[in-house]
Amino acid sequence: MGKMLLWILALYCLKYVFPQSLLPKRTCVFQVSHKNNGGHSSAGNVSGSLQICENTRCCMAIYRMINGQPQVDTLACGKVETLCPDATCKVQPRLQNRFIGCVCGTDLCNSNFSWTPDSEQHSLTDSYSAADISKIVVLVMFPILAFALAAKWIYLYKKKEKNLQSDPPNDNILQPCSCQTKSSESYITNIELQQVVGQGHFATVFKGNYTETAVAVKVYPAGWKDKFTTEKDIYELPLMRHAGIAHFLGTGRNPRDRSWFVVVEFAEHGSLHSFLCENTLSWMQAQNMCLSLSQGLSYLHSDLHSHDVHKPAVAHRDLSSFNVLVRADGTCALCDFGCSTILRSCSGPWVMRQATNTKGYAQLGTPHYMSPEILEGSVNLNNSSFLLQADIYALSLILWEIWMRCSDLSKGGTVPQHLLPYELELEGNVTLERLILYVCEMDRRPSIPEPWELLPQGSAMKELLTECWDRDTDARLTAHCVVDRLVSLQADLSP
Repeated sequence: MGKMLLWILALYCLKYVFPQSLLPKRTCVFQVSHKNNGGHSSAGNVSGSLQICENTRCCMAIYRMINGQPQVDTLACGKVETLCPDATCKVQPRLQNRFIGCVCGTDLCNSNFSWTPDSEQHSLTDSYSAADISKIVVLVMFPILAFALAAKWIYLYKKKEKNLQSDPPNDNILQPCSCQTKSSESYITNIELQQVVGQGHFATVFKGNYTETAVAVKVYPAGWKDKFTTEKDIYELPLMRHAGIAHFLGTGRNPRDRSWFVVVEFAEHGSLHSFLCENTLSWMQAQNMCLSLSQGLSYLHSDLHSHDVHKPAVAHRDLSSFNVLVRADGTCALCDFGCSTILRSCSGPWVMRQATNTKGYAQLGTPHYMSPEILEGSVNLNNSSFLLQADIYALSLILWEIWMRCSDLSKGGTVPQHLLPYELELEGNVTLERLILYVCEMDRRPSIPEPWELLPQGSAMKELLTECWDRDTDARLTAHCVVDRLVSLQADLSP
């Protein structure tokens, strides 16, 4: 516990006192053994067998157990910032002990690890005494933390005063709601894992086999039970079945390592991000993707009542091309609801289902897709509709990603390589600080290619995007309006 405490304190100080750009970037070994790399290549610049991390200072490794021996499955940078206090790769068992993995915090630390078939997991040993730890915390860390916390308290206090002056308090916020929101759960035990297809901050996604059918298995370590529970609750909402949302099959738990897992349909083309990296689209294919994606989000945002059953509105809160699946027919489906929030509108204003505490509500998501109000921390937590408006901003960036890979929209048919939002404008150096400057202070958005302006659908596409990523949250379209616009756009261009 001593070392972990020191790492947490140090990470906190580095995050709030020193700019991220001043810290040296981590270099990790890069090797992916399967075609669908789960988006690991986007976690940093890859050069041969090395990768320089962009979003984290952690390297990760996943090994598949074959005949009792570990074989490399994935070596790469972590996708998002997390704690990785170990200087070397200390493996931990995954679901059914079919996979083992680790994260570590030094250059190239994921290149090898020490492992024996009879090795057992041990807790971190502590070479510091309690007195040593206390001295370090008091003499070194405490003054820095005190300064950072004081500055943050003053900022929040002033912000609260401003909100109280400009907005009357909403007495309905966070009150309980009596509407039924759950259906019975489906518990699954007999899952056969095959390979890793994705790695996120909170969970690892495997391709698996269930009743002789390919499925996707999202495994949460025991420590992330809250994220598992959130995703499970979203999938188990009444009336949650929709073509634009990944088909939920059930949940389960592995008693060996106490991990939790969610089982959904397996999408043949993987994530939208991976698909766009490898494929270009025709106009109709792009429209099919955009429409199915928007219909899924519209349904997720909808508050529905049918035969005394209620599905409240849900805000995704981490919408990105990584969290959209592409089926064999080219349609899209939303997935990954571990950060989502259920909104309830039983008989009055919307209220947040979760939380006796709203701290951190505005800080979730993938930085590239964070709306201006979330990036600069100017959201009004008394009005939960900002969560839906932030989803619309992220949706517009995904629509832009899809259209950028459409050959029919490119001059001369030359399609640019797939890039995440703002990678082109910020020359690949997309940090939180640079996003705040570009998106919030300069009020800029991804570049719309000039050839679009010359196309019959060009003006309608540009208008749709600009109204969805507008700085003014109230000016943004709803997901339902986006669907209507896309349907109209498709109809106007039909023969």
